[in-house]
Amino acid sequence: MVASIIDGKALSAEMRVELRNDVQRYIESRGQAPGLVIVRMGGDAASGVYSKAILRIANDVGVQARLDQLPEDTASDALRAALQRLNSDASVHGIIVQMPLPAHLSQQMVAETIAPEKDIDGISPHNAGNLLLGFPSLLPSTSGAVMEVLARTHTPLEGRRVVVLGRSNVVGKPLAILLLQQHATVTICHSRTTNLSEITREADVLVAAVGRANMVTAEMVRPGATVIDVGINAKPGGGITGDVDLESVRTVAGAVTPTPGGVGPLTNVVLLKQCLQTAWRQSDK
Repeated sequence: MVASIIDGKALSAEMRVELRNDVQRYIESRGQAPGLVIVRMGGDAASGVYSKAILRIANDVGVQARLDQLPEDTASDALRAALQRLNSDASVHGIIVQMPLPAHLSQQMVAETIAPEKDIDGISPHNAGNLLLGFPSLLPSTSGAVMEVLARTHTPLEGRRVVVLGRSNVVGKPLAILLLQQHATVTICHSRTTNLSEITREADVLVAAVGRANMVTAEMVRPGATVIDVGINAKPGGGITGDVDLESVRTVAGAVTPTPGGVGPLTNVVLLKQCLQTAWRQSDK
């Protein structure tokens, strides 16, 4: 068996076409484009690349996006005040604060300050609570991207065994809840899980989100399973690789996402899709 490679770039292009049309309908109805602001502190290289990618895709689909670059030594009170101004700005429908934050700033403060209705990356306690309770909520974008991949590849979830490797607040935990909502039977594994390979080999769908290069090998995969690689790890010689050893896993799995070119291209589109959703809600109010 040789697994099919799930083309995240093609799925992302499909989503962008849909989103571009939806944004155009919003502009025709409301007379303005949805507004997005990215707040960034300091000069972290990875977050800089991420910001540019969001701005590029926003321009492509018609969302009015800008980057608010703040000094790395911005005080906590100053950042809070900046976020509160964006909360009050009717032209801003979505807010993203780029991570990682400088060490002196609190992620909890940021999550609690962003208005829940503008929190398009799903980090606020309000949105996290709504997700847990099964109420409408804004999702962490990477979790949303994984669900888009599964939906657009028509991967069955109801009644199926799904194993999620990783328990982070931005991928593992919210993704497990989203999968439960689709009636999957979900197991979360992490660094202290015993007999890990025995558990992963039971999975119809295996999601790797641990941040450890090539951790998932063929011996950990059930024949014919769908394997979703969320990991992004720097390679010593440059470039990135995922949490899945693609070459070995391809000999066992039924379908697998590559890194790069798998889940990643959908993540920013999910952010912008949620920005459009918040724009409709706020303009209706």
